[in-house]
Amino acid sequence: QVQLVESGGGLVQPGGSLRLSCAASGNIFSINAMGWYRQAPGNQRELVAVITSGGSTNYAEFVKGRFTISRDNAKNTVYLQMNSLKPEDTAVYYCNADVKTWRSSTGLYYQTAYWGQGTQVTVSS
Repeated sequence: QVQLVESGGGLVQPGGSLRLSCAASGNIFSINAMGWYRQAPGNQRELVAVITSGGSTNYAEFVKGRFTISRDNAKNTVYLQMNSLKPEDTAVYYCNADVKTWRSSTGLYYQTAYWGQGTQVTVSS
């Protein structure tokens, strides 16, 4: 089994910064893409940013120039540096990882998307 544990959320004033972390652990053979999504009350979950194992990144338009995604492959960890935060950035932020695992009982590899439990980010004065 694979677990994703997020940290770093909290309350920040408009214009402030936060850094989210997400560490993957468990029966991991390799991780392809890792990303951050968010969901505000009454809204659908939306992509914020994604990064491949090779370091290629993609951002939602509404965070370009303000957020930066990065990862440490040796630690199976992805980060989201959030600067110039706005009240509309308030949401629960979820980590996602596309994980390849190997199961000894079948001798097969499996590719599965895992989610973290979410961390609340609130931007308010």
